[in-house]
Amino acid sequence: MGEFTDKAKGAAKEAIGDAKQRSRDPETRAEGRAQELDGKTDKVKGKIKGAINRV
Repeated sequence: MGEFTDKAKGAAKEAIGDAKQRSRDPETRAEGRAQELDGKTDKVKGKIKGAINRV
């Protein structure tokens, strides 16, 4: 995937993860934390790809 695709996927995952963390169900909150972290990872991956392409 490309830089912008990774960043967009990451932002979406973060938003969904944040919403899940507001649940009353502890399992859903844990899933939300994991999904938010996965989203942050995707965003960083996109930033790295962008930096590599600019060099």
